[in-house]
Parts: sequence; C-alpha cells; structure tokens
Amino acid sequence: MWRMARPRKPLLSRDLIVEAAGTLVDAEGLEAVSTRRLAAALGVSGPSLYNHFRTKDEILDAVADAVSARVDLSMFDAADGRGWRAALHDWAHSYRGALSDHPNIVPVLARGPGRRPAGLRVADAVFGAMTAAGWPPAQATRIGALMRYFILGSAVASFARGFVDDEAAYDPADYPHLGRAHLLAERQREVDEGAFETGLAALLDGLALQYAALPRP
Repeated sequence: MWRMARPRKPLLSRDLIVEAAGTLVDAEGLEAVSTRRLAAALGVSGPSLYNHFRTKDEILDAVADAVSARVDLSMFDAADGRGWRAALHDWAHSYRGALSDHPNIVPVLARGPGRRPAGLRVADAVFGAMTAAGWPPAQATRIGALMRYFILGSAVASFARGFVDDEAAYDPADYPHLGRAHLLAERQREVDEGAFETGLAALLDGLALQYAALPRP
C-alpha cells in the first residue's frame, strides 16, 4: 500500500489564518492585517487565503469571535445558582480579561456580534439569564447593552497610561490637584482594575435597586 508523505507544513485552515491574523493584530493593530502579510506569515500564496475567507473584514470578524469564545459563560447556566448579580459580576471580569489580553481587536467587537457565533452566544446567555431572573425583556436588553458599553469602554485604553511619568509635566501652578499624577503610569494595573471594580459595583448596585422595585406576580 502506498502512503502519502505528510506535508512539511500544516495544510492551510481557517484556524491557522485566524491565529496568524490575531498575532498580527495583537502586535501591530488592525491595519497590519493584509492578505500579503498573512500569506507571508503562513508561507502560502495570497490567493489561497480566499478559499477560507472572502475579505479582510471576514478575517477580523473571525479573530474577534475567537476572543469572544474565551469569555466564560458558565455563570449563566441555570444550574449554576449564582444569581443574576453575581453572574453579571463574574462574567464582566471574564469578558474584560479576554479583552485586556487583546485590546487591539476591541473596535471590531464594539460593532456588535453581527453573525459571529461566539458573540451571539454571549448575547444569548446574558439576555436569557436576565429574563430567567425576572427582568422584563426590554430591560434585559438594556442591561446587556449597558454591560457591553462598560466592559468594552474599560478595555479601549488605560486611564493610568494617559499620564506621563514626569513630575515636571504637572506644574502645581497649572494643575494644583495633579501633583502625583506622574505616579499613575507605574501603578497602571492597580488603578485601572480598581476603577473597573468600582464602576462595576456602582452599576450593579443601581441595577439591584431597580430589580427590587420591579412589580412581582
């Protein structure tokens, strides 16, 4: 029996293209993704990519969906028993963690899930859990939107990194309350994660008040 020799390189697949595109996006941003760059990274001809994706936007959608697929949704399972507030809290941290690892893809995710399967599963899980907890469908939709705005916004940029590590940049004569702003950059994680948790707690506190006021059957 004749046996075919294994190819020296793995056959081109959607997963390999998405992985290569994701690496480019992480390293250089969305504009770095092109047929030429991807083909060179994968060691193939440019036209071969079109057997799997028709456009660059389709590739970026797939990269975005791969990030969405990393978000933990187990807390929304009916058998989990965490409660809607704890579920939103834990999901928000999982979602932000996935975005923090891949911030350059956030603008694509911000467009909404569209037809992306993993993104749609996220939206479905949140809406389903909120309506199951007793939120009216319209309000459950707003909660899903609100949480996305908050989480995506927190991942777009770092507040702490917006200040330079130079005390001279914040002359007290001009900025009397920014005397320690130059220290923020070196405390980025503490500042940004603390801000996220503070905002999330305030958001959930407000929702809890609304939930308590809902009419009950």
